Amino acid sequence: MLVTRIGSGALLLTAALGLSACGGGGEQPQSAKKPAQTAASAADADAFVAGINDDYREKLPYFSAAQWAQATYITDDTQLLASRANEEWLEYLSRKVQESKQFNEVDASDDTERAILLLKLSTANPAPSDPAKRAELAKILSKMEANYGSGKWCKAEGECLSLPEIEKIVNDPTATPEARAEAWLGWHETAKPIREDYVRFAELGNEGAKELGFANLGEMWRAGYDMSPAEFDAEVERLWQQVSPLYDALHCHVRGKLNAEYGDEVVPKDGLIPAHLLGNMWAQQWSNIYPLVEPYPGVGSLDVTAALKARRDGEYKRLLSEFKGKPTPLDLAELEHQADAAMAVQMTKIAEDFYTSLGMPALPESFYDKSLLVKPRDRDVVCHASAWDMNMQGDVRIKQCIEPDEEQLSTIHHELGHIYYYLMYNGLPPVFQGAAHDGFHEAIGDVVTLSLTPEHLAKIGLVPQQEIDNKAVINSQMKWALDKITFLPWGKLVDQWRWKVFAGDLKPADYNAGWWDLRAQYQGVSPPVARSEADFDPGAKYHIPGNTPYTRYFLSFVLQFQMQKALCDAAGYEGPLHACDIYGNEEAGKRFMDMLAQGASRPWQETLEKLTGTREMDGSALIEYFEPLLAYLEEQNEGLSCGWEAAKR
Repeated sequence: MLVTRIGSGALLLTAALGLSACGGGGEQPQSAKKPAQTAASAADADAFVAGINDDYREKLPYFSAAQWAQATYITDDTQLLASRANEEWLEYLSRKVQESKQFNEVDASDDTERAILLLKLSTANPAPSDPAKRAELAKILSKMEANYGSGKWCKAEGECLSLPEIEKIVNDPTATPEARAEAWLGWHETAKPIREDYVRFAELGNEGAKELGFANLGEMWRAGYDMSPAEFDAEVERLWQQVSPLYDALHCHVRGKLNAEYGDEVVPKDGLIPAHLLGNMWAQQWSNIYPLVEPYPGVGSLDVTAALKARRDGEYKRLLSEFKGKPTPLDLAELEHQADAAMAVQMTKIAEDFYTSLGMPALPESFYDKSLLVKPRDRDVVCHASAWDMNMQGDVRIKQCIEPDEEQLSTIHHELGHIYYYLMYNGLPPVFQGAAHDGFHEAIGDVVTLSLTPEHLAKIGLVPQQEIDNKAVINSQMKWALDKITFLPWGKLVDQWRWKVFAGDLKPADYNAGWWDLRAQYQGVSPPVARSEADFDPGAKYHIPGNTPYTRYFLSFVLQFQMQKALCDAAGYEGPLHACDIYGNEEAGKRFMDMLAQGASRPWQETLEKLTGTREMDGSALIEYFEPLLAYLEEQNEGLSCGWEAAKR
């Protein structure tokens, strides 16, 4: 989702360039001694941070351009350019982190101390100070991301499918379990080549983190939340315990429905759910199986995908009618592509309209000129959706292979949340141009998606006007729960796996078994086919080879409801939280923008308090939002054997 060039995309190299004594001799002659260095002052620290900000403005456009080129035009050449740019950025950050140590004991201003801390924690990929290892890390990272972006499943008959094409099979609840298992396996096979690369990456990342003073890379990731790593562990666990009963109830209900659909041999009544039957390659969100679990069939039908596809098909028919002469097969393929591109822009405009209705500015013209909104016909790209701030001065872009369906419409609203966060904090010094914490960046766009209520979708012409009754509410909540609630355990477990790897608690010989242990423990799912340590199933999810920390998404799925409640209160809304739509409310928009404009300049607790009035993340708004569905699930689950037992190794 988010590609932050300093945060998740850029690489911080911590240098250990300690002074070494010359051996074998006595004291140097007095004339050869260097003069003692003057102690660093607060003014020196201020000047150092000012220099960092100047450097960011100069260097980041080049670094971002190299990464953009690789992600949108995957070749050996762009991999080389991206790797070299990474290496240069590593060297720069290594040097600056080393220089910053002179200010460790300086009584600098709060802003300067915070800026230096953010410099030290400004990456997910700290590299060792050794230049050869730094280059090796940059090469591994480029290789792993390219492997993901160019991965294909080539079927026995010779047809090769990319990830979006494979997902269409896995996501389709009408496809047979066997067809979906075959497609699931086809994609997961593409991750095998990077298994050994990941082992080496973990070694190098840990070495870099240790040079910064952390026990391992996982501890370093957990240090960026204005609390200790141990306190952060406890905070994440507290939030999970608060919201997990919702997931347990939904899992029980869905398992019963799937058992009724497929039988005991495919889905057991009281065990793990086969992951490929949940309508998503990673079983992270289950909205595609809504037709199988719809509580009240046909009530308050919200077929947004059908409406979007109808618009796209209408655009194609228009283009075809205007074509001069008889189109060749190549002409027809190009017209199809043009229709896809036009629809991608139209969907992006729908999302942009929501933000501007809150008083936010229109997107710059360069956004539409430079973004990649549809998969090109002529080359491989990384289709995983991401938002980019290229220069910290308004050159913002999205990379997303948009297709006309409801999930993609929600995703583009999400990605524009990143874009508007960038634009709101672009006025800050570059070192503060980031989120209050990374969960904030992921939450912003999802707050907006919570206002895509049935009434809102009718208002913008995507569904008919809805007659809202309790059955329609339950249907709508079920659809959202299959997106929001099902994500919670997945959002937690991805980093649980990596933290175990980085801490050495999970050895390379057990990478894959450890992955499925966590998936069983948290999600209650199992692989569709037997797995072994020849496989590397974690690598089939972008954020593993792309090395993007993932707990941010778990936090965002809690924060978005907390923020939505605060915005609804600011808008003067009175009614059930699930029905609130802040579209067009400029008072809510002002509160929103005031929070966004703080960027990373203050501890997240202060930034959260600015919007919500509280300094603590809290899952109670999420629970309040889904109260109608939870009551329905409790009723439906009576008499069922809920829960599951994860196998112990």
